[in-house]
Amino acid sequence: MVTLTTAENALKSVYLNVLSEQLNINANAFLSKIKQTSKDVFGKEIIKLAPYGLNGGIAALSETGTLPTASGHNFLQFKTSLKNLYGKICLSDKAIRASASNTGAFVNLLNDEMESLIKSSAFNLGRMIYGDGTGLLATATVTETVVTFDTVKSMVEGMKVDVFNSATPVALGATITYVDRQAKKVTFDAEIAFVTGYTVFASASKGNEITGIKRLFDKTEANKLLYGVDRTDYAWLYPYINLNGGSDKDITDAMIQNAINSIEEETGAQPDFIAVSGDVRTAYQTYLNTNRRNIDIATLAGGYKAMTYAGIPVVYERFVEDGEMYFLNSKDFNLHQLCDWEWLEGENGNILVPSSTTPTYSATLVKYAELICDRPGAQGKISNIKSV
Repeated sequence: MVTLTTAENALKSVYLNVLSEQLNINANAFLSKIKQTSKDVFGKEIIKLAPYGLNGGIAALSETGTLPTASGHNFLQFKTSLKNLYGKICLSDKAIRASASNTGAFVNLLNDEMESLIKSSAFNLGRMIYGDGTGLLATATVTETVVTFDTVKSMVEGMKVDVFNSATPVALGATITYVDRQAKKVTFDAEIAFVTGYTVFASASKGNEITGIKRLFDKTEANKLLYGVDRTDYAWLYPYINLNGGSDKDITDAMIQNAINSIEEETGAQPDFIAVSGDVRTAYQTYLNTNRRNIDIATLAGGYKAMTYAGIPVVYERFVEDGEMYFLNSKDFNLHQLCDWEWLEGENGNILVPSSTTPTYSATLVKYAELICDRPGAQGKISNIKSV
């Protein structure tokens, strides 16, 4: 007979490993290449030394010349807090009782919940990887009955969001009911008096998400601090950016190669991963076809397939902004974590917790982690690539 104890044992011994693998490897193509480690985690913080430059104690001398003075490696200290990542499932008491005498039905019940959790968590992890850590999803541009936004890439039906006017909350916990991705219009479960410029954030996540890739490329004065370091004093922490003069340009191999050359010349590193938006992927495929070039395909960890440039995978990532192409070195990124995905446990080790207001039981998946790039200056981005 199926009981709560049976369910908890299944969640701990069977489903946890599957969840971890799905979220660490299959959630996102770039995440699958990033090393996950508990190194440099001290309590609630990550403190690590990031090397830069070269050892200065090197010289070519005459036969009797004075030996060079030893000079050690140069290091910067990065310091940041672990972010709190959660995922929650909910089982009704009625559903548990109905499947108590039918193991197959109970397994199906848990499978459905796990698939839903994996889908939601993978979406949000991918969004955070290419975000800026603020949780910002979109900004209202036209405020009619159905609101138009600057982008809808990070919004999906069923997602709960918070709406802000600058720092002032306008609506908290609203649910997205429909996303018109062609028109960039979004419908919510309640009427919200939007004004142009209002911003939408993942619910309860404003300012609490992991430091994503977008944050590395933010050169505004307000965001000059990165991992506790003022980049004004270390300009080499800023990555390569090609804005194409502020106007849309056709993509070419020369444009891509110039970016790679610049990164290699300035840092000695060659990117091993190119992430693109959907319109840039189409533009590059069109460029290759127009020039009668074969499109080489590579298979990445997690089963992802991607075309390549000079052996570097060119991967479509849904959360990369339109017209953009990122050049990333996966070896420079680490997901520092206090632990891998675990179930949140109560005082008695229980993971299924009864609700005090509804006849349901919930279980919460948790991970305390932060994404750190050891060499932000060894990354790059091209913006304003013309779509076809």
